[in-house]
Amino acid sequence: MTALSGVALAALAMAGPAMAATGASDVADQLKKSPVYVDPGAAGQLSPAQADALAKKIKDADKPLFVAVLPNSAAFPKGTILKNLRTDTGVTGLYAIRLGDAFTSGADRKVLSSQSVKNLNDAVRAPGTNTDAATQLNAFVDKALPQMKGHAPASWGGGSSSGGGVDTGALVGVGAVIVAGGAGAYALVRRSRRKKAEEERAALQRLQVVVDEDITAFGEELDRLDFHPAEAGADDAMRADYERALDSYETSKTLMAKAERPADVTGVTQALEDGRFSLATLAARREHKPLPERRAPCFFDPRHGPSVEDAAWTPAGGAPRQVPVCQADATRLRDGQDPMVREVDTDQGRRPYYDAGPAYGPWAGGYFGGGMLPGLLMGTMLGSMLSSPAYAADYGAGSYDAGSGFDGGDVSGADFNSSDFSGGWGDGGGSDGGGFGGGDW
Repeated sequence: MTALSGVALAALAMAGPAMAATGASDVADQLKKSPVYVDPGAAGQLSPAQADALAKKIKDADKPLFVAVLPNSAAFPKGTILKNLRTDTGVTGLYAIRLGDAFTSGADRKVLSSQSVKNLNDAVRAPGTNTDAATQLNAFVDKALPQMKGHAPASWGGGSSSGGGVDTGALVGVGAVIVAGGAGAYALVRRSRRKKAEEERAALQRLQVVVDEDITAFGEELDRLDFHPAEAGADDAMRADYERALDSYETSKTLMAKAERPADVTGVTQALEDGRFSLATLAARREHKPLPERRAPCFFDPRHGPSVEDAAWTPAGGAPRQVPVCQADATRLRDGQDPMVREVDTDQGRRPYYDAGPAYGPWAGGYFGGGMLPGLLMGTMLGSMLSSPAYAADYGAGSYDAGSGFDGGDVSGADFNSSDFSGGWGDGGGSDGGGFGGGDW
């Protein structure tokens, strides 16, 4: 027996079955060791094999996503369990809890925006969806990982494990490093990082062409705008709209100049989306029309501006879904014509952006935001990629502003915005609509 196998066997022998948690602090202790914890009181909801597979998926994506499956008992009060779990774990991340048949989640804004969290919660609690724990949690994780920012906490190590025992995958990994030799392993890591950096640079170069087109198009809209802050009839609200549009234009150029990887593009397209909505609001004020509803931009080409309605659309070989569309594309669809889809260059020629590769995920995410995007792109090439942990690891998510200086996966203790962890609960597959505060049923 080798020394390594002896250590592994001894460690595994000491690892017994998980003990029932008596409160949030016990659950937090387990989540510091592995991304998934299933309390013995809720063991019937998620099998060990299912928990292991879920944990491996999260670890492979290298994201700070914590999942707890708990019994609906006095030890885990609905009003405080989510916030207390985040406090006791002390790691910036996304926390999901299945409490009995109810579900909720919360995230630090460095990791995922509050609107994204709400959309994700609504998506996995939609009426008519399968409410068993495995289906719901896997759906949540699959949708969340591609959108998250940050890295897995160092305390997880490697491999997968749903409990607090010794991670056999990590032990095997240590043995492989020892056999290969420290110098050889270090060289492999350096080559891997260098290759990933080269791939990111290539993806960003291709993506930059599209983003520059977007920035130029918005600049041309501003140039065509026949508005002067001092003109007759202009009021403070109009001037504020105009200033926001100008600020968005400058922000988009600044962020693009600083972009180093595809994920950085999300902030650029967020700024452009904000700017176009400001122009739409300004136009309504000048024409004395009702102010527009804040809607997503046109799905087929965000340069068309804010959408005016949702329309049925079916991609080639895909299932029908509702997508936000501008007035012109809504008319085309009603007349049986093809919409004006944004096409980009690929190795196979010009293709719609949603069939052009994974680098366009951050670009589209800035326009359509959070949990909305996977549903819109379901059945397309980009939609399939968004659902893979490999996409999350390679392209990550865009930048979201946050109140603290801790990135996802960093230990921040109790330094977080408690309002990010006060979401409502869904029960039995229904949606609470996002209008409940902590403790509401």
